[in-house]
This record gives sequence, structure tokens and C-alpha cells, in this order.
Amino acid sequence: MNDRIRTDIAHNARVWNYWLGGKDNYPVDRAVGDQVTGFYPSIGEVARADRAFLGRAVTHLAAERGVRQFLDIGTGLPTADNTHEVAQRSAPDARIVYVDNDPIVLTHARALLTSAPEGITEYVDADAHDPEKILAAAGATLDLSRPVAVMMLGILNFVLDTHEARSIVRTLMDAVPSGSFLVLTHPTLEPELGGEGNKAAMAFWNENATPPITARSRAEFTSFFEGLDLLEPGVVSCSGWRSATEDTHVVAQFGAVGHKP
Repeated sequence: MNDRIRTDIAHNARVWNYWLGGKDNYPVDRAVGDQVTGFYPSIGEVARADRAFLGRAVTHLAAERGVRQFLDIGTGLPTADNTHEVAQRSAPDARIVYVDNDPIVLTHARALLTSAPEGITEYVDADAHDPEKILAAAGATLDLSRPVAVMMLGILNFVLDTHEARSIVRTLMDAVPSGSFLVLTHPTLEPELGGEGNKAAMAFWNENATPPITARSRAEFTSFFEGLDLLEPGVVSCSGWRSATEDTHVVAQFGAVGHKP
């Protein structure tokens, strides 16, 4: 699989790792990451806010909603407070399946994403564009007849066609029962969240890095939750979703959690 690792072009998982202060990246990732930051200085703050949202959402679902199964699609490179670590603090018996298709992520995940003894952590090498493959593989670890939290943080922005992105979400949520949850974050150009700076940054990214990315409007993001009940506070900047601090800086990244009735 190592022939899939490109060190001559920046890759999202490694650039994101760089923005989060990690060390699993190459000079080209740092160079592109710095240039994107030049276009959009708060991108590092977006990365940290997205990570903090993951912690709050998973804690809420595990501790307050009784969720014991998590399907985390678009895992990225392991860093602090990964999904299984957050979930198993509240529920040591939680089962987590991580999904990514980057060989560097795969190598690190297998080494670092280890479960608490009472629970299970597995890794699936699959593309978000192939939800049927994801479900088939996840079914070896997760009981898809019981509630699952389907997590897609900062991943649907790499599915450029909105109709296809909705279809992926629908396929995944149709396969899990009532009582399941959908957890999403997504970048936006909406000026109310300060998203104007995203436009130039994304254009630069699409010319210099992989995979290509797109932003979506509030209406497009909300459409992913069709048929689901949004948990309060609904669709907001991910930095403000159930945040304990009132002075939280708004970032141009939507965050929301939906419940399947």
C-alpha cells in the first residue's frame, strides 16, 4: 500500500495534523498549510474547534444518550482525544470503527488507536464515497441493529457533488436503527460565520493539494439531516455547539448532531 503515499503533494490528513500541532506531516504539507493560513489566518482555530466539537459531541452521546457504538468516517491521523478515547471515558465498553482510505492514516491508526479492554476499536480501509463497503466492513464489529453514532467530521466537503453527498448520508443512516445519531461538521463561506476567507484558501488548496474540497451553505448542510431531529442548538458554528464558554470565537465550520427517530 505504500505506493499510495505521496510526499510530493500536500494531503489533507497530514496538513490537518500540522494545524493541530502534530508531527505526522511532510515539508510540502507544512508549506501548503502555511500558505492556506496566509489566505485564511483562522484555519488553525477551525481545526482545533472541530476537534473540540468531536469531544463534546461524543461525550454527550456516550454519557447522556447511552450510545455505545461509533462509526467515525474520515478519521484522519490520530491525535489527542480520539473518538474511542473520549467515548470510553464515559463508556469503557464502547465499540468504535474508524474509517479512512489514506495509507499513512492506516499505519498510524493500527498502531495507536487501541481500545480499552472492555470495548473494541477497529479500523476499516475504505473511501467515504463507498458507504456500502463501509457498512459491510463495520458490521463485523458493530451491531447495526442497535443504535450507532455515524460521525463525518470535515469529510463531506471532499464529496464535491452535493447530491452524492446526500446519498452517502442517506445510505448510512438508512442502515442504522431508530435511536442512532448523525454527527457532522462542514466548512462554509457563509459571512455570518466569517467564511469569506475560505474562498481564496479553498481555491489555493484545490490547485496545490489533495483531495479537492468544497464549501456548503447552511441550507445545503442542513439538508444532510433530512428525516432526523436536530439536537439543540441545531446548526451552528461547531465552536459554539454546547460550548461551556460564552466568549467562544465563531469559526466558519458548521457543526450539528441529528437523532434518528
